[in-house]
Formats: sequence, C-alpha cells, structure tokens
Amino acid sequence: MNRLTVDGRDYFLPEPVTELKQQILAAVQGGGGYVNIPPLRGGPGIDILFSPGMPVTWSQIDVGGDAAYSPGETPSSGVEDEFGL
Repeated sequence: MNRLTVDGRDYFLPEPVTELKQQILAAVQGGGGYVNIPPLRGGPGIDILFSPGMPVTWSQIDVGGDAAYSPGETPSSGVEDEFGL
C-alpha cells in the first residue's frame, strides 16, 4: 500500500503512483499548484495545493495478509541457512 504524507496528514493511495509523483513534483517545481489525490476506493479524491517547501513524504507499507500463521509460529524470512533450515 502506498502512503502519501502531506503536512502531517496521511493519504493512502491505489497503484500506480508514478504519474501522481510526477504531477506533485511538477507542481512544486512550478512554484505551486493543485494536484488531485485519488481515493483508495471510489469517489472524487481530494485536491491539494502543493507548494515549494511543503513537507511531503512517500512510503510503501506491507499490509501482509498473504500467509496465515499459527499462534506462536514466526513467519520465515525466506532465507535458508547453509543447512537448509
């Protein structure tokens, strides 16, 4: 899952985010501008005015859910040691 943090507020985004990143960068480099942030699920999204110096952070979050583990069991790192354990 992709998370965009703008001025302390988090927005969770659907894939792909490459074009959105380019739009935000262009707005900031152009001295400021509105960029539409799409919703995670349906709806019109939200327009945010980006300007130079505005704190913006991108992060990817692994929400898991692909594998189920029994209580007390630890997920494997996917790396085997030299003994195949």
